[in-house]
Amino acid sequence: MIETTMKIAAIRSRARWTRTHRIVLATLLILPAAGQSVFATPSTTFWTPMTQDIQPYGVLHIGVDNYFRLSTPVSNQNSAFPTDFTAPTIGVLPFKRIQMETGFDYFANTPHPWLFNAKIGAPEGAFFKEQPAVEIGVYDLGKNFTLNPGESRLDFDVAYGVVGKTIPKLGRLTAGPYIGNRAALVSSDGKHENVGFMTAFDHSFFPVTGKDGSVEYNKICFAADYQSGKNALGASGAGIYYFFTSDISLLVGPTFFNDKDLNGSWRLSTQLDINLPKLNPARLLGRRKK
Repeated sequence: MIETTMKIAAIRSRARWTRTHRIVLATLLILPAAGQSVFATPSTTFWTPMTQDIQPYGVLHIGVDNYFRLSTPVSNQNSAFPTDFTAPTIGVLPFKRIQMETGFDYFANTPHPWLFNAKIGAPEGAFFKEQPAVEIGVYDLGKNFTLNPGESRLDFDVAYGVVGKTIPKLGRLTAGPYIGNRAALVSSDGKHENVGFMTAFDHSFFPVTGKDGSVEYNKICFAADYQSGKNALGASGAGIYYFFTSDISLLVGPTFFNDKDLNGSWRLSTQLDINLPKLNPARLLGRRKK
């Protein structure tokens, strides 16, 4: 569930949004029909929030994440994952050294569809040259509910930490611990599995340059991550992002689950991510610049 602020080097204009809105709207209509999906988060790499990226100040992010089967399940078990609509995530701090994002996910056709997420941290090099990115965050905060009687709860209430570093010519590596709701993060045999770690990697290709010759964004990005634990969130995933523009991307790739009795063995994921034109907080408050 990437909300994908990674790889964005420049916020595009409203004109760029207008030229691509037909593609975006068509994809929004197609993707939810492809299957059911599960569990999304704040800014992510693929499956986990192990990314150095935090949504830029005033920039709204929306998305649609699906995780679906390529064949019909043998039984009704694990057959219904709710489509996740990021609605939305936004950067809320106007600082360079300390940044923060907050947002909600809407899980369609569930008893309590709204889940909250937030993250705050310092980007690489914010306070000294070799400083790694350091962040803390929470996701999947919500009311206690299950999709079907007897199934595990979905109020995972996860808190996590992120440490990340860019390695020249290789890519970006991130890792960190997590702890979640002990009553919700359990294995298929009832064991508590609410403490673990996450790690991720991404590498971008085919840079797109602007008129001044500087790189604005990369057309392709390979992303992979892993979350430990034999619970509903334990999984690994890998896929390819294709960027239509610096603000619009589509990710496709498989996700493999640690506990097959909870989520099945694997699902194919499609994730559409869109950054909207930057909001002007002063304008929203009805203020005029002096």
